[in-house]
Amino acid sequence: MPNMPPPDPELEARVLRRIAQEYKWQNITLFDGKLTPPVFALTDHTSQLGSWQRIGRRLTLSRLLVFERKWLEVVEVLKHEMAHQFVDEVLGVHDETAHGPTFAQVCKERGIDPRATGAIQIKEDEAYLRIVERIHKLLALAGSSERHEAELAMRKAHELMLRYNIDALKGGSSSYAIAQLGDPNKKRSNVEREIVALLTRYFFVEAIEVPAYAPKTGREGSVFEICGTPQNVAMAEHVFSFLSSTAERLWQEVRKERKLDRKERLPFQMGVIRGFAEKLEAERQALRGSGLVWVKDGSLEAFRQARHPRVRQKFHRMRISEGHRLGKEAGRAIILHKPIESKGSSLNPLLLPAGAQKPSNR
Repeated sequence: MPNMPPPDPELEARVLRRIAQEYKWQNITLFDGKLTPPVFALTDHTSQLGSWQRIGRRLTLSRLLVFERKWLEVVEVLKHEMAHQFVDEVLGVHDETAHGPTFAQVCKERGIDPRATGAIQIKEDEAYLRIVERIHKLLALAGSSERHEAELAMRKAHELMLRYNIDALKGGSSSYAIAQLGDPNKKRSNVEREIVALLTRYFFVEAIEVPAYAPKTGREGSVFEICGTPQNVAMAEHVFSFLSSTAERLWQEVRKERKLDRKERLPFQMGVIRGFAEKLEAERQALRGSGLVWVKDGSLEAFRQARHPRVRQKFHRMRISEGHRLGKEAGRAIILHKPIESKGSSLNPLLLPAGAQKPSNR
């Protein structure tokens, strides 16, 4: 557990103002503006990351949460406490437990995690573990120096992921996780946006770019929020990291070889991602011939829409240039590899640090 520095009154005042702004937005977006702003405060609690207190009308968040965790998690705890306030002050329900049926329904309607702990829970049944272990081995083989073997391993991994998600959808899976991609201290790029678009098309997640805040620096930025089953979220995190680093590595290589101008960096890297997407699409079409047809998960889409009911999608155009053409050629040759952890040990927390107690009783 990190050692927290002494409170900085000026820093904390700035952060509390930002939390109040976030509260105002979430109130309008998720609660139709029905909540009355409470008193906001930070606490030194480490086991209770947030709380709603009827007496005194105080909504508190832990300094550990605010200054050491991702902003996505801060917002999730804030929304959880807002749901408690909604049940208490708007619905006037006081005869149920803190996480009773009314609270659970309020959370479900808004895509808020109602559980007592927000850590990603991997379903460790034998069938699932066998599938993940096979994907693990195939992605390891995809790192082979023998290109035919590597291509075949990646194709089989793709087929297995597709088959697993089709079966999960038929089984009515509705347990979803969320994760944050990107650093709010850094500007988001169109290459990252292209990668995220690829994730939503081929890796069974939904995504949205959301505002984010870096409390220690005071920087306003944005991050990508992805949601899906815990297994798919973990895989999407891996692919995002893999493609981001691969696009940069390929650019550095081709820039030296072809002596391309710096202005070609973005077209080239966009081409890399689109070339890889074309490769995945060709594999997907080939798998259709064997009867594996993916149907979009309507429940997941509804979950994302409940969390962000005021979403507008943007589409980016890219000029066709020599760099873009070279990038697409390079992208079509990419083989996704580097094995994922079979039991989820590399997963980031869904909402809260693993083992932490969920914020709040009223």
